[in-house]
Amino acid sequence: MPMPRWVMLFAVALLVRALTFGNPILHVDEEFYFATAQAIAHGAIPYVDVWDRKPVGLFLLYVPAAALGLPLGIWAYQALALASVTATATLIARLADRAGWAKGALPAAIAYLLWLNLLEGEGGQTPVFYNLLMVSAASLLAPRPDDAAQARRRFVQGCAALALVGLALQIKYTVVFEGLFFGLWWMWREWRLGQRWWRVALLAVPLAALAALPTLAALAWFWAHGHGDAFVYANFASIGARGGDPITHELGNLALMLLILSPLIAMAILAARCPSTEATRWPLRRWLFGWAIVAGLGVLVFRGYFDHYALPLLVPLCVCAAGFFAQHYRAIRVRAPLLIVVLLASQVVLLVKRHERGTPAQFAAITRSIGHGPGCLYVFSGSPMLYPMADRCMLTRYRFPRHIGQARERGAIGADQQSELERILALRPAVVVLGARYRGERAELRALFERYVAAHYRQRADLPLGGSRIAVYALR
Repeated sequence: MPMPRWVMLFAVALLVRALTFGNPILHVDEEFYFATAQAIAHGAIPYVDVWDRKPVGLFLLYVPAAALGLPLGIWAYQALALASVTATATLIARLADRAGWAKGALPAAIAYLLWLNLLEGEGGQTPVFYNLLMVSAASLLAPRPDDAAQARRRFVQGCAALALVGLALQIKYTVVFEGLFFGLWWMWREWRLGQRWWRVALLAVPLAALAALPTLAALAWFWAHGHGDAFVYANFASIGARGGDPITHELGNLALMLLILSPLIAMAILAARCPSTEATRWPLRRWLFGWAIVAGLGVLVFRGYFDHYALPLLVPLCVCAAGFFAQHYRAIRVRAPLLIVVLLASQVVLLVKRHERGTPAQFAAITRSIGHGPGCLYVFSGSPMLYPMADRCMLTRYRFPRHIGQARERGAIGADQQSELERILALRPAVVVLGARYRGERAELRALFERYVAAHYRQRADLPLGGSRIAVYALR
């Protein structure tokens, strides 16, 4: 009996992510998600007691793992991420089967697992989770040969697909472009199949409502508890208020992103040019290529172009790449060498990041130097994971250090950065942490912090963390 495909994909995912398991400092974003979720598990109210502009659904996703404490919670969220990427890869393979690319389904699904590591997806970045929701929605919504005769199925699956999009929106709002593509395409298909325009519009109302429902439910909860303004500002207004990086930095990030994605893009283009005699497969294939294009436009619109912004593109690109693996005349010679090279590169990338960002042992040493109390902790720059690791009280709702220290956040966090820093220091935290300078940091705020520390604190430790050092100071 052949091994089930999902088992093979789970084994590959386990292999390529093994170096990450148990590491609490894979990426600063998920460190903050965990820290925020732990605060919520202990009663903190998002946007009020702990601030960020991410949807609340993301933090609720992390809450069960964070509630387990440390170190078990780290293993728990990484296990959830492992299950998520395995399921996503399995659905990528099934979509490839439906498109008539069965021979390329398994290598395309494996490619997804490998490319994650090249784009900061080795842990619990947001697309690791919402990609599963979006590929599930795509599997429900994508065209089938018998759609014309299945009006009820089209409606029910459309509702289910847009409900999944709604859940994905509560993990990251950037899925809105793919969600619009799904919804507008559903409406277009209904019209092409003979529905009158007014009936299409009427039928689309419950789909749109289902997509909006999770966000509206979150807003209603915060409004009912007197925090509606905080929710609206954090989730929407603050996004537009945030500044951007210099255009040269953004273009450099975009060039690197395109370089990493270039093999998948090339395979998708070649797949689109492969001839096919299976006319019934082309509607689905065109739909998949369209999805990839819309996902790419969504990445371009949101700018920034950090590596992990490209993670949503991996799903449609890998499905389309299955067409290359299945049909292109060079695929047999290229397939195995390409996947082996990317596998090796993915492991090299993980080792380099571990060297640059630090090891769990180094991080544990910093945590020991901070100690567990009494007295509060303030991290001016460094890992937000220090808050749950040290388990000390906190004096600010801005637990992501760059919200206070980064220039692009000036005027976008609902408080004046310098005033908030001065307020924190006036409360005399027992321990403060100062990490290395970073690009985009407000130099005048660092200077203010360093002057205050020199006057009122003594250095307790200066320890390495990967390629930088972390200084810990205790109140005199």
